[in-house]
Amino acid sequence: MIVYRYVAEALFFFFTALIFLGGFVAIRSRYLMNAVLGLALALSGIAGLYFHLGSPFLALMQILISVGAVCVIIAFGIMVGPRPKPEAERRIAGRRNIFLAVSACSAGFMLLIAVIVTATWTPAAIRTGDFSVKHLGENLLNQFCLAFELISVVLLAAIVGALIIARIGREETGP
Repeated sequence: MIVYRYVAEALFFFFTALIFLGGFVAIRSRYLMNAVLGLALALSGIAGLYFHLGSPFLALMQILISVGAVCVIIAFGIMVGPRPKPEAERRIAGRRNIFLAVSACSAGFMLLIAVIVTATWTPAAIRTGDFSVKHLGENLLNQFCLAFELISVVLLAAIVGALIIARIGREETGP
């Protein structure tokens, strides 16, 4: 039982490190495509945490929708969209924007630390449930309906955003 506890903690820290690494790659990359790959890595780490916490269905939906669909749609929008001009890149990395980004990250980090310190942590029980298609379908329509619909709305927003980016890129370059 002690070994299981250490393996569980190691998995938790591995998935957390994966999320932070993906976020760091997404923030620090010079090219948008590398940022999308960092986002995919971070979202894969979140899916791993869902699976570790005993929700394999939510983990699979995270991989299928967030990593598979949203990141592919963003990559499609990047490839079809226009290339940014060098003066726009210099304007984005101004001192004011860096200060605002550091302030927002610090506030989010402090909020996260406050939640972690005040939460009561109980170990998750190992689930050995029914993973048949009938059972998953019933849970999808009953227990997980709201989560699945919210994931669908996020996917729809990503598709519409990619189409808007693609259309703006075509209008600037001309026929």
